[in-house]
Amino acid sequence: MSEEPQVVITGVGVVSPIGIGIDPFWASLCEGRSGVGPHSLVQGTPMPVHFGAAVTDFDPKQYVKPRKSLKVMCHEIQMGVAAASMAVEHSGIDTAAIDSDRLGVVFGAEMLYGPMEEWEEIYRILLDGGVFDYERFGETVNKEMYPLWMLKYLPNMIACHIGIAHDARGPNNTMAHDNVSSLLAVIEAVRVIQRGHADVMIVGGSGSRIDLTQMLYRTAANMSHREDKPAAASRPFDADRDGLVNGEGAGAFVLETREHAETRGAEIYTSILGCGNGFEARMNGAQAAGIAIERSIQQALTEGKLNASDVGHVNAHGLSTIEDDQFEAQAIQRALGDTPVTAPKSFFGNLGAGTGAVEMAVSVLGLHRNEVTPTLNYETPDPACPVQVIRDRPLTDALPYAVVLNQSGPGQAVAVLLGHLDAASS
Repeated sequence: MSEEPQVVITGVGVVSPIGIGIDPFWASLCEGRSGVGPHSLVQGTPMPVHFGAAVTDFDPKQYVKPRKSLKVMCHEIQMGVAAASMAVEHSGIDTAAIDSDRLGVVFGAEMLYGPMEEWEEIYRILLDGGVFDYERFGETVNKEMYPLWMLKYLPNMIACHIGIAHDARGPNNTMAHDNVSSLLAVIEAVRVIQRGHADVMIVGGSGSRIDLTQMLYRTAANMSHREDKPAAASRPFDADRDGLVNGEGAGAFVLETREHAETRGAEIYTSILGCGNGFEARMNGAQAAGIAIERSIQQALTEGKLNASDVGHVNAHGLSTIEDDQFEAQAIQRALGDTPVTAPKSFFGNLGAGTGAVEMAVSVLGLHRNEVTPTLNYETPDPACPVQVIRDRPLTDALPYAVVLNQSGPGQAVAVLLGHLDAASS
């Protein structure tokens, strides 16, 4: 069997609460600008929390071609398509000049919910004498709704629209696994290239947890209630953390074989050296111990043929909840010792399926620029979270390898090992 091709990242695209595009995004990270604030969609509602991290000044018409496609794209799809377009442009690749059968897409997504206003008229029509008429629901929807409305909310449509936009006729897949969707998409894209089924993959994830329907669907029990200081609410590993913050965003990358990238003279940002994932049941009140996180890290290191002492920084899941941070920190300590840790959710909260891609962009850009951005709101170390959190200013002397972590509520854990190309080649 021939040696597996080295997979590298040549393009990055970001739509986030702290910046649209990699330059504004990176500037906010370095300057400590939070994307968390009062959230207009829930102001004046009985929701227990009225703040979050929203994407502002986003004009999808700049990125979606043809524009008529916007009619069948919800907000999450629009963000994902935009991030992918940015990544392709950033990579400098001419998708029309490569074999379209060797260009694929894998994207992370999750359940997509429409705004309540979209259903208001139908609800009014079917509310007969205070009783909702379920028997007439189907015919009423067919009559009153835009005929293709369902296409706006199918999770796989993000990857489909990206494939159409870039004539990507190779493997096309969607990973819908809560917070780990994006990193699982990265792993699948790497495996597609390693199996020899594609030379180039567009990969990433998009999600929103601040849609009102999403917030009603999910419990507010684990959310921060710092209404007086929203920007200080997301504080991973800090002793005074009181819960997570919801946000939204999308991130995307162009992955290629190193040979393909070098042949076309592309600038290479990082190499993906190893991946790992595991599961640890957390349903029905079961308590996690971080075993899945630890196992995922070890798998990634083994595949990358590195030791724990080689890793320069950990890009932690850092959800900012009491138990999640505790178990993750202890797992990081067991697997990687005192390796410096950064927690990007301190800037923009939990982005759902978009989390892994946007957070991985932090490390991809950081390795390329030899900087690890700090964690916001880390003021009081928690003895139960024995990790060395980077704070106040970027770290500039870290080793050129990074482990990016995500975990999901049910208990999935994923790790991706990145390396600066020069280090990965040595």
